[in-house]
Amino acid sequence: MADLFSGLESMGLDKLKNMDVYESADTKKQETIAQQVQVTEADLIFDKTYKCPVCDKEFKNKTVKTGKVKLVSADTDLRPKYHQVDCLKYDVIACPSCGYAALNRFFNYMTTAQARLIKESISANYKGGTPEGDIITYDEAINNHKLALVNAIVKKGKLSERAYTCLKTAWVIRGKRENLPEDTKDYETVKEDLVKQEQEFLLNAYEGFSQAFSKEMFPMCGMDELTITYLLADLARRVGKYEEASRYVSRVLTSREANDRIKEKARQIKEMIIEER
Repeated sequence: MADLFSGLESMGLDKLKNMDVYESADTKKQETIAQQVQVTEADLIFDKTYKCPVCDKEFKNKTVKTGKVKLVSADTDLRPKYHQVDCLKYDVIACPSCGYAALNRFFNYMTTAQARLIKESISANYKGGTPEGDIITYDEAINNHKLALVNAIVKKGKLSERAYTCLKTAWVIRGKRENLPEDTKDYETVKEDLVKQEQEFLLNAYEGFSQAFSKEMFPMCGMDELTITYLLADLARRVGKYEEASRYVSRVLTSREANDRIKEKARQIKEMIIEER
């Protein structure tokens, strides 16, 4: 490389004659990679302003920046998994003033009668506050989801809303278990307890969706009938109700409306049922 820059000595630049022609390009690439690696969960979160449909007060709730996160994969029960941040932790909007909380998709749907029920049973006794950290921790997220479930019950929300809130809570608990630091005190005991908690919420999600299936119209929580049928199959499998799981799987596999993608997913569930049984 030294010969490329011969003659620079006369300009007083002899110290630069050993430079690599493409060093700057490589360095820039490395800097870009370093910047990508350094992105934290806090960088993907911002405070969004909401107006509570119960007490009419404005408040800020931590929300994931749209378009800044990448979907990596999904579990068999449709739980999405994202790169760098667990977006499910931020799916509940909770008013710090009156205690009203709900999953994002249900937050603004509120009747006068429901608001009265929440004020009487929740707001009158609520002692909460706004999280002070840059992110929402798993423990905070789990509590937010439980608060959303309590609100759904108190306001006499649809079965599907209660079931979906149970499902989302189970997903957040699973996220905590999967990301539990190995230096956690009584690590194995804590993980075992989280498994039990997740199973309890999955069972409630299954029971709720099972009842809603014959009582509510589709789409349900943004899902069509086939998607709910498939979801019920996997939820039934996960809670050990294998006969019910097999029936729901058969419905998907014999449906003329089902596309190849969902049928393939149903076949995977069928194989898992056979193995676990």
